[in-house]
Amino acid sequence: MLIDTVAWVLIDGGRILCARPRGKDVFFVPGGKREGAESDLDTLVREIREELDVVLDPASAVHVGTYESGAPDLPEGAVVRMACYTAAHRGVPVPSAEIEETEWFSYGDRERVPPVDRLLFDDLVAAGRLT
Repeated sequence: MLIDTVAWVLIDGGRILCARPRGKDVFFVPGGKREGAESDLDTLVREIREELDVVLDPASAVHVGTYESGAPDLPEGAVVRMACYTAAHRGVPVPSAEIEETEWFSYGDRERVPPVDRLLFDDLVAAGRLT
């Protein structure tokens, strides 16, 4: 079982924006699951508009990396694939729709995100982009 997701990497001052969905106690890098035949960028633009009330510029999107990992709360053998992109945006990210709150995370907050997000955190700190 593959859970195919796309995430927006927004870094400011060495910290990355993370979001906590309503009813959950874990934070994620913002984004979500692909619907139907959506491309990565179609998914990214739709999810970020829904979650954070921000308009992304797909022409500015840059692929950061794609990560795969299982998780303790998933069925045996299930894998989350997360394609990560940076992209210019219009608007100020605010919790919207299914998002309860947002926070800016440093590498020290790595344990507060799911295993697949931790792989992104590791790459960002290695690249000197996350403190």
